[in-house]
Amino acid sequence: MVPGDLYAADRPGKLSAEASKARSLVYVPNDSANRVDVIDPRTYKVIAQHPVGRLPQHVTPSWDLKTLYVDNDMGNSLTPINPRTGAFGTPLDVADPYNLYFTLDGKSAVVVAERLRRLDFRDPHTMALQQSLKVPCGGVDHADFSPDGSHALFSCEFTGQLIWVDMVRRHVDQVIDLPRETSQRPKPQDVKISPDGRTYYVADENSDGIFLIDARTRHVSRFLPTGHGTHGLYVSRDSKDLYITNRLGGSVSVLSFATNEVRANWLIPGGSPDMGGVSADGKVLWLSGRYSGEVYALSTVSGRLLARIHVGGEPHGLCVWPQPGQLSLGHTGVLR
Repeated sequence: MVPGDLYAADRPGKLSAEASKARSLVYVPNDSANRVDVIDPRTYKVIAQHPVGRLPQHVTPSWDLKTLYVDNDMGNSLTPINPRTGAFGTPLDVADPYNLYFTLDGKSAVVVAERLRRLDFRDPHTMALQQSLKVPCGGVDHADFSPDGSHALFSCEFTGQLIWVDMVRRHVDQVIDLPRETSQRPKPQDVKISPDGRTYYVADENSDGIFLIDARTRHVSRFLPTGHGTHGLYVSRDSKDLYITNRLGGSVSVLSFATNEVRANWLIPGGSPDMGGVSADGKVLWLSGRYSGEVYALSTVSGRLLARIHVGGEPHGLCVWPQPGQLSLGHTGVLR
């Protein structure tokens, strides 16, 4: 990693030796259909559909970039995918994998067991349980890591809180209550750290915007309205912008890291942009349309809708693969 930019390894086309061997595909888990749709990003066509376990939430690249995992939440399993071939393997038994992360040193997978209110540290290859950490909040969902990987900030959507977790000693150091910005209680979703490591951005669906958390003090420094139902956060390949999906508002807000202000809003009429990722060349933002049964491909230059692909059901944690970077911290592709 380059000092001052946590995402310096994620530059356009800067694929690792392992990632460069992967087929270029877009994997779309479908919550209600219990399957993964596979899209060819060159033709914008669905080329395969694979049945998986119940309620697949996200597709997650492993720390070593050798495997993709389908997080089958209610199916209590992870379905491995060989990214070189796109072949789906035999599911591994894992309790309540709503989301999946990896420690910075690659020694542990971190299964976010939302229903069980736990973070389960597991062997990153066999998924054998190493240790469970009970969390003091409801709906633990998404996270991002400190620059040195020693800590992580997790969102808890059901209780409107964040938790600061010591990933070395494996305990919760602090519970952070988010302030109420609307008539509804906060409902935090995705979390992303700034390139300089000084700020965590937290998407909040009920507050219709993002909370900025000072990484040093772990206090809310600001709230910024973006759009209705703010949900997903994705960093541009040049580390200059943060793409913010507004799931209930049918839009994507583009925040400049330099100014911490929204510099553009891209509309997807009738859409419900949720989770996704940026193409390897940085030119396309891929997003699932959670409540619209579709997938969107948008130009990162203009925000123009390049494709609107019907998949039906409830597409969720879409993964674009391969992506630049040397290692994966999880989710749908948090690479450094």
